[in-house]
Amino acid sequence: MKIDADLVFDRSPRGVAAVYLCFGVLFVLAVDLVVASVGGSIASWTPARLVDGWTFVGVSSLFLYGAMRYHRDRAERARRDLETSNQQLQVLSRVFRHNVRNDLNVIQGYTDLLADRIEDDERSRACLETIRETTDDVVAISEKLRIIEDASPDSPAGRVDLVDAVREAAEHVDDPAVTVTLEAPAAAWISADSSVEYPIREVFENAVTHNDESGCRVDARIEADDATTSLTVSDNGPGIPADERAVLRAEEETPLSHASSIGLWLVKWMCETQGGTVGFETSDDGTTVRLRFESADAPVPRESGTEANDR
Repeated sequence: MKIDADLVFDRSPRGVAAVYLCFGVLFVLAVDLVVASVGGSIASWTPARLVDGWTFVGVSSLFLYGAMRYHRDRAERARRDLETSNQQLQVLSRVFRHNVRNDLNVIQGYTDLLADRIEDDERSRACLETIRETTDDVVAISEKLRIIEDASPDSPAGRVDLVDAVREAAEHVDDPAVTVTLEAPAAAWISADSSVEYPIREVFENAVTHNDESGCRVDARIEADDATTSLTVSDNGPGIPADERAVLRAEEETPLSHASSIGLWLVKWMCETQGGTVGFETSDDGTTVRLRFESADAPVPRESGTEANDR
């Protein structure tokens, strides 16, 4: 018999314990009467024989009350802590994305003005370039935070052609020194929405940004069956450090172990919100990132003969 958890935990521990006590008393009485009737000793039966059973029911009802009260209090404290944490995260994210980003834009503007005035001092120009690159990195992080914050926690209701999404991500790799290859079928539809483009683009960006090889290469492959569709992206770079991969597997950051960029978290969280999974493999030959999604049926052609693209 399946018991709906809401029917139990929406009631007070005292009420549940009282109901259990009443049913327990009646159950013990009924069982005792049945046993006495079957044994032929119904005439000699007395209520005193119920003492042991009723004592057990009374003690167990007290235990049930205490256990439910304890877990209900813990659940309430956890709910309040979660609400507080969510409020803190929302405030911090809003401050970082708006206030800090505006301040960074001011720094970028003054950096450009100073760069125009400094012509011969190479050391000063190098310092200004470092400031510009650092502020650009922080602005990029704020943009990724916005993407994560705006992502819907609901399961995706649409479908996306993964082949098109990967081709668009590959087109954003505008470095002529990088060789990008794609092995894919004509189309591979997955259950997702348009935000799936962000983790795919991030995978390509990481493969290029963190690759210091002279001949940077990124190879992508899409494989699909009736159940799942996978995207495998391999590069010949140095690979993701072991401590960063450990952080992603543990799903938490600590002062001594943390990911150096929010990009890997974006890939993980955004894929999981699309109902997918992420796997990282690192070897001496480079890094392989594998994204898996639920396969979806291709859209039904419209009457005009064109396919309905849900992207």
